[in-house]
Amino acid sequence: MEYPFVLGTAGHIDHGKTTLVKALTGVDCDRLVEEKRRGITIELGFAPLTVGDRVVSVVDVPGHERFIRQMVAGAAGVDAVMMVIAADEGVMPQTKEHLEILELLGVRRGVLVITKVDLVDPEMLALAEEEIREVFRGTFLEGAPIIRTSAAAGVGLEDLKSAILRLVESSPVRSREGDLFLPIDRAFSVPGFGTVVTGTIYNGSIQEGDEVTVVPSGLSSKVRSVQVHGVRVREAVAGQRSALNIPGVGLDQLRRGDVLTSRGSCQPTSRLGVWLKVLGSAVEPVRHWQRLRLHLGTAEVMARVVLLDGASLEPSCEGPALLVLEEPVAAMGSQRFIVRFYSPLRTIGGGEVILPYVEGVRSKSRREAMGRLLTGLKNAKSPVEKIQRYLEHLHVASPSEIRLSLSLNPSSLMEVLQEGVNKGLWISVGSSNGEYVLEAHRDDQLSHLLMETMERFHTDNPLEKGMPIDGLVRAMGLDQKILKAWLGSKCEKGVVTLEDGRVSHPSFVRDTGAVSKALERLKDFLDERGFMLPDLEEIKKQLGVDDDSFKKIISLAKEEGVGVILPGGLFFSSRLIRSLWEILSQMEEITVASVRDRLGLSRKYVMPMLEHMDSIGITRRVKDKRVLLKRPTA
Repeated sequence: MEYPFVLGTAGHIDHGKTTLVKALTGVDCDRLVEEKRRGITIELGFAPLTVGDRVVSVVDVPGHERFIRQMVAGAAGVDAVMMVIAADEGVMPQTKEHLEILELLGVRRGVLVITKVDLVDPEMLALAEEEIREVFRGTFLEGAPIIRTSAAAGVGLEDLKSAILRLVESSPVRSREGDLFLPIDRAFSVPGFGTVVTGTIYNGSIQEGDEVTVVPSGLSSKVRSVQVHGVRVREAVAGQRSALNIPGVGLDQLRRGDVLTSRGSCQPTSRLGVWLKVLGSAVEPVRHWQRLRLHLGTAEVMARVVLLDGASLEPSCEGPALLVLEEPVAAMGSQRFIVRFYSPLRTIGGGEVILPYVEGVRSKSRREAMGRLLTGLKNAKSPVEKIQRYLEHLHVASPSEIRLSLSLNPSSLMEVLQEGVNKGLWISVGSSNGEYVLEAHRDDQLSHLLMETMERFHTDNPLEKGMPIDGLVRAMGLDQKILKAWLGSKCEKGVVTLEDGRVSHPSFVRDTGAVSKALERLKDFLDERGFMLPDLEEIKKQLGVDDDSFKKIISLAKEEGVGVILPGGLFFSSRLIRSLWEILSQMEEITVASVRDRLGLSRKYVMPMLEHMDSIGITRRVKDKRVLLKRPTA
């Protein structure tokens, strides 16, 4: 199987990058740029190069500003760089800046190319090569092959192709798994087909018929066709320069910085957790809350930097930070970015997105915690370790939240989560697939707190069946949905029981004792009073108990269905419902006045009783009268 390989060009203006690409590929990338502007071609600055039996995508980046914009956009697709230095000028300031930017973008392999060798004598050529070795010492291009060429004279082109082939053959194989993430760098309309977008696939793959979403706008489409280097293919994968026909999305609905993603795999974000590095050549540090221009994918937005470890980040230093954006973008973990001063416009640094979605960190303690999280994620060696660091910070998260936040491969996520469960790092709670993932240490803490809470509640409330969920939510400090999922797992293990919205310890036995006797006296008193309903003060006086005992008696009475408290504090015995229904069923007309006269009671008692009969569906009020709906079940 052939894997894509993208070779980027870099180097000072007029050092012959475009001429060299044309000599290698036969494609004039300057011509392609002009054609692109007119909507004719989809290959903006890209040209196919055949080396051996492989086809390499060469991206030529003419001009300094376009280098910044396009190199960031294609960073994920650049497997190696062809650094071009003219023999007659040598290393120039822009050469060094391009090198710094390439390092920020994570490029780690390449070849050094000396152009225009026909314009200098052998002695000057030797000096140029020595200078190149010195300048690139200590960088990722140290030890890279140095190829002498002249596009005009046809010198060294085969040697360069051989060097490129060696790069291709030694390149690590890209993964085709994961969700699609394609920063759109160009869009145009084809009559009869609709909108076509182009870009380099950062992650995942795409096939005809796949459903995609444009982020941050949320527009959706089904891919009609896929092209790579102008040839229609069934599938395009990470690292390939691709053109996708997405009908139903208008050209005027797209903007620079949009990203094409697998449906449901990415959300707009206005706050990024990043690892930020300041260039050694920067003339000043990056300061907390400084306004910078962010280049991320094809997006260019203004952002404020929130430093998490100090008030400034000096040149050559790096550390965790947040970027607060002035408009939403699409982002994913490990995506590289560049930051520049916006006035004057110059590159100051860059780095890597660690968390695409983060909350604000106003307090010092939250900033410190976020700094620890980003540092831990930056240094994590595996998906399991990433999830472990994430849960140490949040304690609990859903699998979908973990997948989005950590940009993990959805096809292997459940396997990774199960690995963590097997290692005792976290537990899955909720459904069989794990509605939530809870850090193991946090589970231990919550289990201990649950036992303490239940013991205290049962001691203080011996008559209660269990603690209401709402009260337990407050005591445990967990979201109700998460708590219910977690309690479900504890119920399965027999740690607690959950019945009628109340949680109890399995060994708990309600201690009715003297209170039960008082409850029997209450029933007798209610029977004695009949429809002349007593209020709570009368009941308390009749029973002769203190406030605490009285509360327990009334709570137990309501729980066991002895009666209910009506508006105004009257206690309505459940035994009266059938008696009242029998009386009402014999009346020709049911009104407050007729019931008052029939029972010989005042409106104080009649009104609350009739309203309660309405509320439980025995009667229904129609204007000033009532009609019977059903017979009581008990």
